[in-house]
Amino acid sequence: MEFETTRTFDVLVVGGGIAGTTAALHAARSGARTAIACAGALFSGSSFYPGTWGLGLVGPESSDDEDDLVRAILEVGCGAALPKLVSVFVRDIPSAIDELEAAGVRLMRPDRPDEREFVPCFDRKHRLWRGIVRESYEEAVRRELERLGVEILPGRTLVDLVERDGAVAGAVLAARGKAAFEPVDSKATVLATGGFGGLFERRLTANDVTGSAHAVALAHGCALVNLEFMQMMPGLVSPKRGIVFNEKTFRHVALRNPDGTDPFAGRSDAQALLEERSGHGPFTARLASRAIDLAMDAAGPKGLAVRYRIGDAEDGAESAALPEFVRTYFDWLEEAAGIQPTDELRIAPYAHAANGGILIDADGSCGVPGLFACGEATGGMHGADRIGGLSSANGLVFGRRAGRSAAAWSKERAEVRRSGDALSADVPRHALPNAPEIARLLRRTMTESCMIVRTEDGLERALATIDELAERARAEVRPASDATAIAEAAIVRNQLMLAKAFAEAAIVRTESRGAHFRADFPAEDPAQARPLLVELDAQGAPRTRPLAPDARNAPAGLEPASGARR
Repeated sequence: MEFETTRTFDVLVVGGGIAGTTAALHAARSGARTAIACAGALFSGSSFYPGTWGLGLVGPESSDDEDDLVRAILEVGCGAALPKLVSVFVRDIPSAIDELEAAGVRLMRPDRPDEREFVPCFDRKHRLWRGIVRESYEEAVRRELERLGVEILPGRTLVDLVERDGAVAGAVLAARGKAAFEPVDSKATVLATGGFGGLFERRLTANDVTGSAHAVALAHGCALVNLEFMQMMPGLVSPKRGIVFNEKTFRHVALRNPDGTDPFAGRSDAQALLEERSGHGPFTARLASRAIDLAMDAAGPKGLAVRYRIGDAEDGAESAALPEFVRTYFDWLEEAAGIQPTDELRIAPYAHAANGGILIDADGSCGVPGLFACGEATGGMHGADRIGGLSSANGLVFGRRAGRSAAAWSKERAEVRRSGDALSADVPRHALPNAPEIARLLRRTMTESCMIVRTEDGLERALATIDELAERARAEVRPASDATAIAEAAIVRNQLMLAKAFAEAAIVRTESRGAHFRADFPAEDPAQARPLLVELDAQGAPRTRPLAPDARNAPAGLEPASGARR
Protein backbone atom coordinates (compact mmCIF):
# COMPACT_ATOMS: atom_id res chain seq x y z
CA MET A 1 0.00 0.00 0.00
CA GLU A 2 1.40 3.41 -0.99
CA PHE A 3 0.70 6.66 0.84
CA GLU A 4 1.21 10.27 -0.04
CA THR A 5 3.17 11.91 2.75
CA THR A 6 1.28 14.45 4.82
CA ARG A 7 3.93 15.21 7.46
CA THR A 8 7.73 15.19 7.49
CA PHE A 9 10.01 15.21 10.55
CA ASP A 10 13.58 14.42 11.40
CA VAL A 11 12.52 12.31 14.39
CA LEU A 12 9.14 10.74 15.15
CA VAL A 13 8.64 9.50 18.72
CA VAL A 14 5.77 7.06 19.25
CA GLY A 15 4.57 7.23 22.85
CA GLY A 16 3.77 10.07 25.23
CA GLY A 17 4.92 8.82 28.63
CA ILE A 18 8.13 9.59 30.50
CA ALA A 19 10.38 7.79 28.00
CA GLY A 20 8.67 9.26 24.94
CA THR A 21 8.60 12.85 26.17
CA THR A 22 12.23 12.58 27.30
CA ALA A 23 13.29 11.21 23.92
CA ALA A 24 11.44 14.00 22.12
CA LEU A 25 13.02 16.69 24.29
CA HIS A 26 16.53 15.45 23.60
CA ALA A 27 15.96 14.94 19.90
CA ALA A 28 14.66 18.50 19.64
CA ARG A 29 17.49 19.91 21.77
CA SER A 30 19.88 18.21 19.34
CA GLY A 31 18.38 20.25 16.51
CA ALA A 32 15.97 17.68 15.07
CA ARG A 33 12.48 18.64 13.94
CA THR A 34 10.53 16.33 16.22
CA ALA A 35 7.00 15.05 16.73
CA ILE A 36 5.34 12.85 19.36
CA ALA A 37 2.53 10.53 18.27
CA CYS A 38 0.60 8.89 21.10
CA ALA A 39 -2.46 6.64 21.17
CA GLY A 40 -4.02 8.66 23.98
CA ALA A 41 -3.35 12.15 25.19
CA LEU A 42 0.14 13.43 25.84
CA PHE A 43 1.33 12.18 29.25
CA SER A 44 -0.49 8.87 29.00
CA GLY A 45 0.45 5.20 29.06
CA SER A 46 1.81 3.29 32.04
CA SER A 47 3.80 6.29 33.31
CA PHE A 48 0.61 8.15 34.12
CA TYR A 49 -1.77 5.29 34.94
CA PRO A 50 -4.17 6.64 37.60
CA GLY A 51 -4.35 3.36 39.55
CA THR A 52 -0.78 3.64 40.83
CA TRP A 53 -0.04 5.90 43.73
CA GLY A 54 3.24 7.47 42.70
CA LEU A 55 6.19 7.67 40.34
CA GLY A 56 9.13 6.53 42.42
CA LEU A 57 12.61 7.19 41.10
CA VAL A 58 15.68 5.40 42.45
CA GLY A 59 19.37 5.94 41.80
CA PRO A 60 22.77 5.54 43.43
CA GLU A 61 23.26 7.54 46.63
CA SER A 62 26.61 8.81 45.35
CA SER A 63 29.29 7.91 42.83
CA ASP A 64 30.64 5.47 45.43
CA ASP A 65 27.29 3.64 45.32
CA GLU A 66 27.18 3.15 41.55
CA ASP A 67 29.12 -0.11 41.40
CA ASP A 68 27.05 -1.58 44.21
CA LEU A 69 23.78 -0.69 42.46
CA VAL A 70 25.07 -2.27 39.25
CA ARG A 71 25.86 -5.46 41.19
CA ALA A 72 22.45 -5.39 42.87
CA ILE A 73 20.61 -5.07 39.54
CA LEU A 74 22.60 -7.96 38.08
CA GLU A 75 21.96 -10.10 41.18
CA VAL A 76 18.23 -9.35 41.18
CA GLY A 77 18.22 -9.95 37.42
CA CYS A 78 19.39 -13.53 38.10
CA GLY A 79 21.63 -13.74 35.04
CA ALA A 80 19.09 -12.27 32.59
CA ALA A 81 20.23 -8.61 32.61
CA LEU A 82 22.95 -7.42 30.22
CA PRO A 83 25.94 -6.02 32.16
CA LYS A 84 26.88 -3.31 29.67
CA LEU A 85 23.37 -1.88 29.57
CA VAL A 86 23.11 -2.03 33.36
CA SER A 87 26.38 -0.15 33.82
CA VAL A 88 25.44 2.59 31.36
CA PHE A 89 22.00 2.81 32.94
CA VAL A 90 23.16 3.28 36.53
CA ARG A 91 25.88 5.82 35.73
CA ASP A 92 23.45 8.01 33.82
CA ILE A 93 20.74 8.17 36.49
CA PRO A 94 22.22 11.03 38.59
CA SER A 95 22.51 13.41 35.64
CA ALA A 96 18.99 12.49 34.50
CA ILE A 97 17.63 13.40 37.94
CA ASP A 98 19.60 16.66 38.00
CA GLU A 99 18.20 17.51 34.59
CA LEU A 100 14.62 16.98 35.78
CA GLU A 101 15.07 19.39 38.66
CA ALA A 102 16.82 21.95 36.46
CA ALA A 103 13.78 21.85 34.16
CA GLY A 104 11.54 22.75 37.09
CA VAL A 105 10.10 19.31 37.86
CA ARG A 106 9.32 19.01 41.56
CA LEU A 107 10.74 15.86 43.14
CA MET A 108 9.55 14.66 46.53
CA ARG A 109 12.15 13.76 49.14
CA PRO A 110 11.40 11.54 52.13
CA ASP A 111 11.37 13.12 55.57
CA ARG A 112 12.63 9.85 57.06
CA PRO A 113 14.80 8.34 54.32
CA ASP A 114 16.28 5.74 56.69
CA GLU A 115 12.96 3.94 57.26
CA ARG A 116 13.12 0.40 55.92
CA GLU A 117 10.10 1.10 53.69
CA PHE A 118 12.37 3.32 51.57
CA VAL A 119 14.63 0.40 50.70
CA PRO A 120 13.66 -0.17 47.05
CA CYS A 121 11.73 -3.27 46.09
CA PHE A 122 14.08 -6.31 45.87
CA ASP A 123 17.07 -4.20 46.93
CA ARG A 124 19.32 -4.84 49.93
CA LYS A 125 19.99 -1.26 51.07
CA HIS A 126 18.78 2.32 50.87
CA ARG A 127 19.42 4.28 47.68
CA LEU A 128 18.71 7.79 46.55
CA TRP A 129 14.89 8.00 46.44
CA ARG A 130 12.84 10.69 44.74
CA GLY A 131 9.16 10.89 43.87
CA ILE A 132 8.19 12.57 40.59
CA VAL A 133 5.23 14.90 41.11
CA ARG A 134 3.11 14.18 38.05
CA GLU A 135 1.46 17.59 37.75
CA SER A 136 4.83 19.29 38.00
CA TYR A 137 6.34 16.95 35.40
CA GLU A 138 3.51 17.58 32.97
CA GLU A 139 3.68 21.35 33.40
CA ALA A 140 7.46 21.62 33.06
CA VAL A 141 7.80 19.16 30.18
CA ARG A 142 4.85 20.58 28.24
CA ARG A 143 6.38 24.03 28.53
CA GLU A 144 9.74 22.78 27.23
CA LEU A 145 8.16 20.81 24.38
CA GLU A 146 6.34 23.95 23.28
CA ARG A 147 9.50 26.04 23.53
CA LEU A 148 11.37 23.56 21.33
CA GLY A 149 8.56 23.39 18.78
CA VAL A 150 7.86 19.67 19.21
CA GLU A 151 4.62 18.82 17.42
CA ILE A 152 2.15 16.72 19.41
CA LEU A 153 -0.04 14.21 17.54
CA PRO A 154 -2.48 12.76 20.11
CA GLY A 155 -4.97 10.01 19.35
CA ARG A 156 -2.68 8.34 16.81
CA THR A 157 -2.26 4.58 16.62
CA LEU A 158 0.91 3.11 15.12
CA VAL A 159 -0.21 0.78 12.33
CA ASP A 160 3.16 -0.02 10.75
CA LEU A 161 6.65 1.28 10.12
CA VAL A 162 7.87 2.31 6.69
CA GLU A 163 11.22 1.21 5.28
CA ARG A 164 13.19 2.79 2.47
CA ASP A 165 16.70 1.92 1.26
CA GLY A 166 17.19 -0.59 4.06
CA ALA A 167 16.23 1.77 6.88
CA VAL A 168 13.10 2.71 8.78
CA ALA A 169 11.93 5.95 7.19
CA GLY A 170 8.65 6.74 8.88
CA ALA A 171 5.38 5.33 10.09
CA VAL A 172 1.77 4.85 9.13
CA LEU A 173 -0.57 6.25 11.77
CA ALA A 174 -4.32 6.04 12.18
CA ALA A 175 -5.89 9.13 13.74
CA ARG A 176 -8.85 8.52 16.01
CA GLY A 177 -12.13 9.22 14.24
CA LYS A 178 -10.56 9.79 10.82
CA ALA A 179 -11.15 7.54 7.83
CA ALA A 180 -7.80 8.17 6.13
CA PHE A 181 -4.35 7.05 7.23
CA GLU A 182 -1.77 9.60 8.30
CA PRO A 183 1.63 8.66 6.87
CA VAL A 184 4.66 10.33 8.44
CA ASP A 185 8.08 10.68 6.83
CA SER A 186 10.84 10.66 9.43
CA LYS A 187 14.54 10.06 9.15
CA ALA A 188 14.48 8.29 12.53
CA THR A 189 11.73 6.74 14.63
CA VAL A 190 11.74 6.08 18.38
CA LEU A 191 9.36 3.52 19.90
CA ALA A 192 8.40 4.47 23.46
CA THR A 193 5.07 2.65 23.58
CA GLY A 194 5.33 1.03 27.02
CA GLY A 195 4.89 -2.62 27.92
CA PHE A 196 2.30 -5.23 27.06
CA GLY A 197 -0.04 -5.45 30.03
CA GLY A 198 -2.89 -5.14 27.53
CA LEU A 199 -2.50 -8.86 26.78
CA PHE A 200 -4.17 -9.66 30.12
CA GLU A 201 -7.65 -9.19 31.61
CA ARG A 202 -6.45 -7.91 34.97
CA ARG A 203 -3.82 -5.28 34.38
CA LEU A 204 -2.47 -2.20 36.09
CA THR A 205 -1.86 -0.36 32.84
CA ALA A 206 -3.72 2.11 30.68
CA ASN A 207 -5.82 0.80 27.80
CA ASP A 208 -3.36 2.21 25.25
CA VAL A 209 -0.60 -0.14 26.49
CA THR A 210 -1.39 -2.89 23.98
CA GLY A 211 2.04 -4.30 23.11
CA SER A 212 1.21 -3.90 19.42
CA ALA A 213 4.45 -2.01 18.70
CA HIS A 214 6.51 -4.99 19.91
CA ALA A 215 5.06 -7.10 17.11
CA VAL A 216 5.66 -4.27 14.62
CA ALA A 217 9.29 -4.14 15.76
CA LEU A 218 9.60 -7.93 15.40
CA ALA A 219 8.25 -7.76 11.86
CA HIS A 220 10.93 -5.21 10.94
CA GLY A 221 13.84 -7.29 12.20
CA CYS A 222 14.14 -6.44 15.90
CA ALA A 223 14.66 -9.02 18.63
CA LEU A 224 12.69 -9.18 21.87
CA VAL A 225 14.42 -10.17 25.10
CA ASN A 226 13.21 -11.46 28.49
CA LEU A 227 9.52 -11.48 27.50
CA GLU A 228 8.66 -14.15 30.06
CA PHE A 229 9.63 -11.88 32.96
CA MET A 230 6.36 -9.99 33.30
CA GLN A 231 5.71 -8.33 36.64
CA MET A 232 2.57 -9.61 38.37
CA MET A 233 1.49 -7.22 41.12
CA PRO A 234 -1.17 -7.43 43.83
CA GLY A 235 -4.02 -5.06 43.07
CA LEU A 236 -7.47 -4.36 44.45
CA VAL A 237 -10.52 -6.20 43.11
CA SER A 238 -12.76 -4.81 45.88
CA PRO A 239 -14.12 -2.33 46.90
CA LYS A 240 -12.68 -0.90 43.68
CA ARG A 241 -10.74 -2.54 40.88
CA GLY A 242 -7.55 -1.69 39.07
CA ILE A 243 -5.74 0.00 41.97
CA VAL A 244 -2.26 -1.09 43.00
CA PHE A 245 -1.84 -2.55 46.48
CA ASN A 246 1.12 -1.19 48.43
CA GLU A 247 3.31 -4.17 49.23
CA LYS A 248 5.00 -2.31 52.09
CA THR A 249 1.78 -2.79 54.06
CA PHE A 250 1.79 -6.61 53.92
CA ARG A 251 3.48 -6.80 57.33
CA HIS A 252 0.44 -5.01 58.81
CA VAL A 253 -2.31 -7.28 57.40
CA ALA A 254 -4.28 -10.43 58.07
CA LEU A 255 -5.31 -12.42 54.97
CA ARG A 256 -8.40 -14.58 54.44
CA ASN A 257 -9.55 -16.84 51.61
CA PRO A 258 -12.88 -16.12 49.89
CA ASP A 259 -14.53 -18.67 52.23
CA GLY A 260 -13.15 -16.86 55.30
CA THR A 261 -10.43 -19.38 56.14
CA ASP A 262 -6.83 -18.47 56.84
CA PRO A 263 -4.65 -19.46 53.84
CA PHE A 264 -1.71 -19.98 56.19
CA ALA A 265 -3.46 -21.70 59.09
CA GLY A 266 -1.05 -23.92 60.97
CA ARG A 267 2.06 -22.35 59.44
CA SER A 268 4.46 -21.02 62.03
CA ASP A 269 6.19 -18.86 59.41
CA ALA A 270 3.08 -16.91 58.32
CA GLN A 271 4.21 -13.57 59.75
CA ALA A 272 7.74 -14.11 58.43
CA LEU A 273 6.28 -14.60 54.95
CA LEU A 274 4.32 -11.35 55.27
CA GLU A 275 7.45 -9.54 56.44
CA GLU A 276 9.42 -10.83 53.46
CA ARG A 277 6.54 -10.05 51.07
CA SER A 278 6.64 -6.43 52.29
CA GLY A 279 10.03 -6.10 50.63
CA HIS A 280 8.86 -6.42 47.03
CA GLY A 281 5.88 -5.35 44.93
CA PRO A 282 5.84 -7.86 42.05
CA PHE A 283 5.71 -11.62 42.46
CA THR A 284 9.02 -13.46 42.45
CA ALA A 285 9.61 -17.20 42.35
CA ARG A 286 12.99 -16.96 44.09
CA LEU A 287 11.78 -16.08 47.61
CA ALA A 288 9.70 -18.05 50.12
CA SER A 289 7.19 -15.19 50.06
CA ARG A 290 5.96 -16.52 46.73
CA ALA A 291 3.53 -18.48 48.92
CA ILE A 292 1.58 -15.23 49.41
CA ASP A 293 1.16 -14.74 45.67
CA LEU A 294 0.29 -18.38 45.08
CA ALA A 295 -2.45 -18.04 47.71
CA MET A 296 -3.71 -14.91 45.90
CA ASP A 297 -3.73 -16.80 42.62
CA ALA A 298 -5.53 -19.77 44.17
CA ALA A 299 -8.22 -17.45 45.55
CA GLY A 300 -9.32 -16.75 41.98
CA PRO A 301 -11.00 -13.58 40.73
CA LYS A 302 -12.64 -12.90 44.12
CA GLY A 303 -9.20 -12.41 45.63
CA LEU A 304 -7.85 -12.65 49.16
CA ALA A 305 -9.52 -10.54 51.84
CA VAL A 306 -7.19 -8.05 53.54
CA ARG A 307 -7.68 -6.54 56.98
CA TYR A 308 -5.15 -4.11 58.38
CA ARG A 309 -4.01 -4.74 61.95
CA ILE A 310 -4.03 -1.07 62.86
CA GLY A 311 -5.42 0.40 66.06
CA ASP A 312 -8.58 -1.50 66.93
CA ALA A 313 -7.91 -4.25 64.40
CA GLU A 314 -9.32 -7.73 64.67
CA ASP A 315 -6.47 -9.01 66.81
CA GLY A 316 -6.83 -6.07 69.19
CA ALA A 317 -3.14 -5.24 68.99
CA GLU A 318 -1.98 -1.67 68.81
CA SER A 319 0.36 -1.17 65.88
CA ALA A 320 3.40 1.02 66.08
CA ALA A 321 3.27 4.41 64.38
CA LEU A 322 2.92 3.81 60.67
CA PRO A 323 6.01 4.53 58.57
CA GLU A 324 5.96 7.60 56.32
CA PHE A 325 5.88 5.50 53.14
CA VAL A 326 2.78 3.61 54.33
CA ARG A 327 0.99 6.73 55.57
CA THR A 328 1.54 8.36 52.19
CA TYR A 329 -0.12 5.40 50.48
CA PHE A 330 -3.12 5.45 52.82
CA ASP A 331 -3.54 9.20 52.29
CA TRP A 332 -3.49 8.70 48.52
CA LEU A 333 -5.90 5.74 48.69
CA GLU A 334 -8.43 7.75 50.65
CA GLU A 335 -8.12 10.82 48.44
CA ALA A 336 -8.10 8.99 45.10
CA ALA A 337 -10.56 6.18 45.79
CA GLY A 338 -12.35 6.98 49.05
CA ILE A 339 -10.94 3.82 50.67
CA GLN A 340 -10.07 3.79 54.37
CA PRO A 341 -7.45 1.51 55.98
CA THR A 342 -10.25 0.05 58.11
CA ASP A 343 -12.20 -1.11 55.03
CA GLU A 344 -11.98 -4.73 53.96
CA LEU A 345 -9.99 -4.97 50.75
CA ARG A 346 -9.67 -7.87 48.35
CA ILE A 347 -6.54 -8.35 46.30
CA ALA A 348 -5.60 -10.50 43.31
CA PRO A 349 -2.65 -10.66 40.89
CA TYR A 350 -2.58 -8.11 38.06
CA ALA A 351 -0.25 -7.87 35.07
CA HIS A 352 1.79 -4.74 35.59
CA ALA A 353 5.12 -3.85 34.02
CA ALA A 354 7.30 -5.78 31.60
CA ASN A 355 10.91 -6.48 32.58
CA GLY A 356 11.70 -7.33 28.96
CA GLY A 357 10.92 -5.96 25.52
CA ILE A 358 12.69 -4.75 22.40
CA LEU A 359 16.42 -5.43 22.63
CA ILE A 360 18.42 -2.20 22.38
CA ASP A 361 22.03 -1.18 22.67
CA ALA A 362 23.40 1.51 24.98
CA ASP A 363 22.30 4.26 22.58
CA GLY A 364 18.75 2.99 22.18
CA SER A 365 19.29 1.46 18.74
CA CYS A 366 17.24 -1.64 17.95
CA GLY A 367 19.79 -2.96 15.46
CA VAL A 368 17.56 -1.85 12.56
CA PRO A 369 18.82 1.31 10.81
CA GLY A 370 16.70 4.32 11.67
CA LEU A 371 14.80 2.61 14.51
CA PHE A 372 15.33 3.31 18.21
CA ALA A 373 13.42 2.45 21.37
CA CYS A 374 13.36 3.36 25.05
CA GLY A 375 11.45 2.92 28.30
CA GLU A 376 9.30 -0.05 29.23
CA ALA A 377 9.03 -1.04 25.56
CA THR A 378 12.65 -2.23 25.81
CA GLY A 379 14.61 -4.93 27.58
CA GLY A 380 18.12 -5.89 28.61
CA MET A 381 18.72 -3.37 31.39
CA HIS A 382 16.48 -5.43 33.70
CA GLY A 383 16.43 -9.17 34.23
CA ALA A 384 14.26 -11.77 35.94
CA ASP A 385 13.34 -9.27 38.67
CA ARG A 386 13.68 -5.49 38.70
CA ILE A 387 14.58 -3.19 41.57
CA GLY A 388 11.74 -0.80 42.40
CA GLY A 389 11.98 2.76 41.10
CA LEU A 390 14.09 1.81 38.10
CA SER A 391 11.24 1.89 35.58
CA SER A 392 11.02 5.69 35.75
CA ALA A 393 14.82 5.90 35.73
CA ASN A 394 14.92 3.66 32.65
CA GLY A 395 12.55 5.99 30.79
CA LEU A 396 14.68 9.01 31.64
CA VAL A 397 18.10 7.49 30.91
CA PHE A 398 17.33 5.63 27.70
CA GLY A 399 14.84 8.27 26.58
CA ARG A 400 17.72 10.75 26.58
CA ARG A 401 20.03 8.34 24.80
CA ALA A 402 17.49 7.24 22.18
CA GLY A 403 16.44 10.83 21.45
CA ARG A 404 20.01 12.02 20.95
CA SER A 405 20.92 8.98 18.85
CA ALA A 406 17.85 9.38 16.66
CA ALA A 407 18.71 13.04 16.08
CA ALA A 408 22.31 12.14 15.20
CA TRP A 409 21.09 9.47 12.77
CA SER A 410 18.71 11.93 11.12
CA LYS A 411 21.56 14.34 10.45
CA GLU A 412 23.53 11.63 8.68
CA ARG A 413 20.66 10.65 6.41
CA ALA A 414 19.92 12.16 3.04
CA GLU A 415 16.52 13.80 2.66
CA VAL A 416 13.88 11.18 3.39
CA ARG A 417 11.21 12.89 1.32
CA ARG A 418 12.43 12.83 -2.25
CA SER A 419 10.54 14.18 -5.23
CA GLY A 420 8.08 11.64 -6.55
CA ASP A 421 8.58 9.23 -3.67
CA ALA A 422 5.60 7.81 -1.83
CA LEU A 423 5.70 5.92 1.44
CA SER A 424 5.06 2.21 1.09
CA ALA A 425 4.01 -0.16 3.86
CA ASP A 426 2.50 -3.63 3.96
CA VAL A 427 -0.80 -2.67 5.58
CA PRO A 428 -3.62 -5.05 4.60
CA ARG A 429 -6.81 -3.15 3.79
CA HIS A 430 -8.83 -5.42 6.03
CA ALA A 431 -11.20 -4.80 8.91
CA LEU A 432 -12.02 -7.41 11.52
CA PRO A 433 -15.64 -7.04 12.64
CA ASN A 434 -15.10 -9.30 15.65
CA ALA A 435 -11.80 -7.71 16.73
CA PRO A 436 -13.07 -6.82 20.25
CA GLU A 437 -14.27 -10.39 20.82
CA ILE A 438 -10.99 -11.93 19.61
CA ALA A 439 -9.03 -9.52 21.82
CA ARG A 440 -11.24 -10.42 24.80
CA LEU A 441 -10.67 -14.15 24.26
CA LEU A 442 -6.93 -13.57 23.94
CA ARG A 443 -6.83 -11.68 27.24
CA ARG A 444 -8.81 -14.48 28.90
CA THR A 445 -6.37 -17.08 27.57
CA MET A 446 -3.31 -15.16 28.72
CA THR A 447 -4.84 -14.57 32.15
CA GLU A 448 -5.66 -18.25 32.61
CA SER A 449 -2.32 -19.69 31.47
CA CYS A 450 0.39 -17.02 31.50
CA MET A 451 0.10 -15.08 34.75
CA ILE A 452 1.70 -16.37 37.96
CA VAL A 453 1.31 -20.15 37.66
CA ARG A 454 2.58 -21.53 34.36
CA THR A 455 2.93 -25.13 33.20
CA GLU A 456 3.86 -26.74 29.90
CA ASP A 457 0.32 -28.06 29.48
CA GLY A 458 -1.21 -24.65 30.18
CA LEU A 459 1.21 -22.83 27.90
CA GLU A 460 0.67 -25.32 25.09
CA ARG A 461 -3.10 -24.85 25.47
CA ALA A 462 -2.56 -21.11 25.31
CA LEU A 463 -0.52 -21.47 22.11
CA ALA A 464 -3.20 -23.67 20.56
CA THR A 465 -5.88 -21.10 21.43
CA ILE A 466 -3.74 -18.25 20.08
CA ASP A 467 -3.32 -20.15 16.80
CA GLU A 468 -7.08 -20.76 16.64
CA LEU A 469 -7.78 -17.07 17.24
CA ALA A 470 -5.23 -16.09 14.58
CA GLU A 471 -6.88 -18.44 12.09
CA ARG A 472 -10.28 -17.01 13.00
CA ALA A 473 -8.94 -13.51 12.44
CA ARG A 474 -7.65 -14.49 9.00
CA ALA A 475 -10.98 -16.09 8.10
CA GLU A 476 -13.19 -13.23 9.31
CA VAL A 477 -11.44 -10.22 7.77
CA ARG A 478 -13.42 -8.05 5.39
CA PRO A 479 -12.21 -5.54 2.80
CA ALA A 480 -12.11 -2.03 4.25
CA SER A 481 -10.90 1.47 3.51
CA ASP A 482 -11.51 3.08 6.91
CA ALA A 483 -8.19 3.64 8.69
CA THR A 484 -9.63 3.25 12.19
CA ALA A 485 -11.14 -0.16 11.38
CA ILE A 486 -7.96 -1.32 9.63
CA ALA A 487 -5.86 -0.18 12.60
CA GLU A 488 -8.10 -2.08 15.04
CA ALA A 489 -7.58 -5.27 13.03
CA ALA A 490 -3.81 -4.66 12.88
CA ILE A 491 -3.58 -4.25 16.66
CA VAL A 492 -5.36 -7.57 17.24
CA ARG A 493 -3.06 -9.35 14.78
CA ASN A 494 -0.05 -7.81 16.50
CA GLN A 495 -1.28 -8.80 19.95
CA LEU A 496 -1.77 -12.38 18.78
CA MET A 497 1.81 -12.41 17.48
CA LEU A 498 3.22 -10.96 20.70
CA ALA A 499 1.17 -13.35 22.86
CA LYS A 500 2.56 -16.27 20.88
CA ALA A 501 6.11 -14.97 21.36
CA PHE A 502 5.48 -14.58 25.10
CA ALA A 503 4.12 -18.13 25.49
CA GLU A 504 6.96 -19.56 23.39
CA ALA A 505 9.55 -17.94 25.67
CA ALA A 506 7.72 -19.16 28.78
CA ILE A 507 7.75 -22.74 27.45
CA VAL A 508 11.44 -22.64 26.59
CA ARG A 509 12.38 -21.50 30.11
CA THR A 510 11.94 -24.83 31.89
CA GLU A 511 12.67 -23.50 35.36
CA SER A 512 11.42 -20.89 37.83
CA ARG A 513 13.41 -17.66 37.94
CA GLY A 514 12.32 -14.26 39.21
CA ALA A 515 9.00 -13.19 37.71
CA HIS A 516 8.71 -16.49 35.79
CA PHE A 517 7.22 -19.42 37.74
CA ARG A 518 6.76 -22.89 36.27
CA ALA A 519 4.76 -25.12 38.62
CA ASP A 520 6.16 -28.13 36.72
CA PHE A 521 9.73 -26.81 37.17
CA PRO A 522 9.52 -24.97 40.52
CA ALA A 523 13.28 -24.71 41.10
CA GLU A 524 15.87 -22.45 39.52
CA ASP A 525 18.22 -24.14 37.03
CA PRO A 526 21.73 -22.56 37.07
CA ALA A 527 22.25 -23.64 33.45
CA GLN A 528 19.42 -21.31 32.39
CA ALA A 529 20.86 -18.15 33.93
CA ARG A 530 20.75 -16.26 30.63
CA PRO A 531 18.36 -14.11 28.63
CA LEU A 532 16.10 -15.54 25.95
CA LEU A 533 15.69 -13.77 22.63
CA VAL A 534 12.64 -14.00 20.37
CA GLU A 535 12.96 -13.28 16.65
CA LEU A 536 10.89 -14.09 13.58
CA ASP A 537 12.03 -16.92 11.35
CA ALA A 538 11.89 -16.95 7.56
CA GLN A 539 8.21 -17.92 7.68
CA GLY A 540 7.35 -15.05 10.00
CA ALA A 541 6.84 -17.21 13.10
CA PRO A 542 8.39 -16.30 16.49
CA ARG A 543 11.35 -18.43 17.52
CA THR A 544 13.11 -18.39 20.89
CA ARG A 545 16.81 -18.89 21.49
CA PRO A 546 19.13 -18.42 24.46
CA LEU A 547 21.66 -15.64 24.33
CA ALA A 548 25.17 -17.01 23.95
CA PRO A 549 27.28 -16.59 27.13
CA ASP A 550 30.07 -14.70 25.35
CA ALA A 551 27.59 -12.18 23.93
CA ARG A 552 25.88 -11.08 27.14
CA ASN A 553 28.06 -8.05 27.67
CA ALA A 554 27.07 -6.69 24.24
CA PRO A 555 23.41 -5.80 23.80
CA ALA A 556 23.09 -6.18 20.04
CA GLY A 557 24.44 -8.12 17.07
CA LEU A 558 24.37 -11.38 18.97
CA GLU A 559 25.04 -14.88 17.78
CA PRO A 560 22.56 -17.63 18.66
CA ALA A 561 23.34 -20.31 21.19
CA SER A 562 22.10 -23.86 21.02
CA GLY A 563 18.68 -24.67 22.41
CA ALA A 564 16.38 -22.62 20.18
CA ARG A 565 12.76 -23.76 20.08
CA ARG A 566 11.71 -24.68 16.56
